[in-house]
Amino acid sequence: MRTRVEEMADFVCRSSYDRLSAAAREQLKIRFLDALGCAIGALGAPPIELLRAQIEDFGGTGLCGLIGGGRTAPDRAAFYNSALVRYLDFNDSYLAVGETCHPSDNLGAVLAAAEYAGTSGKDCLAALAVAYQVQCRLSDVAPVRAKGFDHTTQGAYAVAAGVSRALGMDPVRTANAIAIGGTAFNSLRVTRTGALSNWKGLAYPNTAFAATHAAFLAMRGVTGPAEVFEGNKGFMESIAGHFELDWSTEDLERVTHTVVKKYNAEVHSQSTLEGVLELKREHRFEAPEIDKIEVQTFDVAYNIIGGGEEGDKRRVETKEQADHSLPYMVAVALLDGQVMPVQYLPARVSAPDVQDLLRKVTIRPFAELSRRFPAEMPCRITITLGNGALLTKEKADYEGFSSRPTRWDSVVEKFRSLAGERTSRPLQDAIVEAVAKLQDVELSVLVRLLAQVASNCT
Repeated sequence: MRTRVEEMADFVCRSSYDRLSAAAREQLKIRFLDALGCAIGALGAPPIELLRAQIEDFGGTGLCGLIGGGRTAPDRAAFYNSALVRYLDFNDSYLAVGETCHPSDNLGAVLAAAEYAGTSGKDCLAALAVAYQVQCRLSDVAPVRAKGFDHTTQGAYAVAAGVSRALGMDPVRTANAIAIGGTAFNSLRVTRTGALSNWKGLAYPNTAFAATHAAFLAMRGVTGPAEVFEGNKGFMESIAGHFELDWSTEDLERVTHTVVKKYNAEVHSQSTLEGVLELKREHRFEAPEIDKIEVQTFDVAYNIIGGGEEGDKRRVETKEQADHSLPYMVAVALLDGQVMPVQYLPARVSAPDVQDLLRKVTIRPFAELSRRFPAEMPCRITITLGNGALLTKEKADYEGFSSRPTRWDSVVEKFRSLAGERTSRPLQDAIVEAVAKLQDVELSVLVRLLAQVASNCT
């Protein structure tokens, strides 16, 4: 009998750009450009600089380009470029019933493998679509968050699959790559609970690094456990439980079900932030007038960013704690009228006005709202002013959710806002055009443009 990883490998190897619908092609390129904007916006951040120093210290054959210039080995390029995409916590998300992941976390690994292999832009997009499909579908049927594992656990399978497709590996080597990655890299959810650290933004990049390395080992003939899913002490028995997933019937359309962030904030906060900013515009009140703020939300949001099972969210001292604290994000939105990277600078996080206001925010789970998630991202907001006035707003979604999908012109605007300090306008235009036409150009064209970032500033 064929193993499940062999069936997944067959899916990976038969996938092609031609199998993507027109809608999936458009949405994949929207997320590609969105992720590049996030990456460019993260250049110079302290943890990113630490990674850059380590890469330069360790050396490595300069086979693959780094966003912002320089070259290194493929696995290290996967790590660094993935860290850029992930650090701001502004890239896309996929909302399953028991899991949330960020599929564009796979871009750095796919980009490195595709460049190494001399892949076309069309095949790079196909490989990225494969990674999206694997991660999203495993999140659907095999969530691990409740078992104490991080979503990067499914990511190891996704990275290995996407890298294998980018390298053009055969089904046997692809199956071994996925088996090694899935066996070796099962991460703990403590990454995102309690007092958050830099590792929150580096956990998936580390998985990208490791699973890319595993795929290259498989390319050279190293074998992995063929029964990684169904075997004795395998993924199903040890972590996920039994599930069914028929890879012979899978398409490449899951990218169309992912969501793009409007605000630089954890994904489950997006509708709440849109709602509080709408209230501020509609009623023109100022923060000192606020007596209290109550947000009713769904249980996943409450547990992850509202002070539920993953820890107190009113103690906010770092960027990582701030972008996973709904009280902080609501408070800073009302004070500043936006939630962008500047809202997470150390001086802003520690400022007395935001620290005082976040303590006026109460987050409560509400069963009826929980039943509506993930088909919706529902919330109810009540702001009480000092004069007794009650301002209320109910939201079912936000601009960027699957019911109100992001358009190309919107993601271009987001890209420019994030890349503006690191790129000239002509370089922005060239990157935007390269992504828009990636199916018709060699990937090397885009890689050369990304190497110019930070050296072509206005």
